[in-house]
Amino acid sequence: MAEKSTLARPYAQAIFELAQSQRVLPAWSEHLQRLALAVNDLNVRRLIVSPRVTDDQRVAIIAEVAGNRPGDKVVGLLRVLARNRRLGVLPEIAALYEKLRAEAERSLEAEVVSAFDITEEQKRQLAAALKKRLDREVSLTCRTDASLIGGAIVRAGDLVIDGSVTGKLGKLAVALSH
Repeated sequence: MAEKSTLARPYAQAIFELAQSQRVLPAWSEHLQRLALAVNDLNVRRLIVSPRVTDDQRVAIIAEVAGNRPGDKVVGLLRVLARNRRLGVLPEIAALYEKLRAEAERSLEAEVVSAFDITEEQKRQLAAALKKRLDREVSLTCRTDASLIGGAIVRAGDLVIDGSVTGKLGKLAVALSH
């Protein structure tokens, strides 16, 4: 079977183009996130793969579990996915859609893992430096991990900057072993 991301890509692209043309990118983000969460529920997964459940029932179940009143276009998407046996790729569709949206909006989510709490001023400085380097708006998600000993690791898209003491010690160990 094809990779889920390969199956999800044309749907994500079509949804993105529709949302962009109607200037409703954030609304579709919310819809897709709710639908992906619904599909990830173990009980829902069992129902949507059951041969005893019809496509209309699958659509109704997912829409109800998603907890929002989906519009005609969202229900239409669910019907197409159900008919093509692709409801299980909703999480991948949502993820790919978010990548397309971030690219269009020139934004990026960056994760910072540091040994100690980062101050608001440090967050602002780091976000500004990343914005300059990556030429995108950057929003930071920060968490601490004492096992880093000191420093931080920044992950922004494909970019990984490991400025942690643990990372530097690992590089030193590799250099010394060669």
